[in-house]
Amino acid sequence: MVRVKLDNDLEKDRKDKNDDGTMEHTLSRLDMRLSKIATDMERTQIADYVDLLNHPLRLMWRNLLGGLSRGVGIAIGFTFFAATILYVLRIIGALNLPIIGDYIADIVRVVQIQLEGKIY
Repeated sequence: MVRVKLDNDLEKDRKDKNDDGTMEHTLSRLDMRLSKIATDMERTQIADYVDLLNHPLRLMWRNLLGGLSRGVGIAIGFTFFAATILYVLRIIGALNLPIIGDYIADIVRVVQIQLEGKIY
């Protein structure tokens, strides 16, 4: 996309050069284009990325913290999900459905025994 824009700008410069022929106009267009490229590079934060690549310990530290955060988030999310499922299973088990109720009651009983620390 940037390449297409630059090609379009070059085409405009060629037309302008044929129309004007002034060196000042060409230099001002070149200055505007370089300013736009510099602004785009600042927006992508390439300097920060290169700085991070030049300091591998800082890169490893950030990756370690990111991995720990993801792990803790997954653990909390799974705990919430499992607690919700057990709550729903307990409610369904209280309905005394013929086949499903016994199966769910067994699952809830095993989980409660594991939570108490006893051997099943």
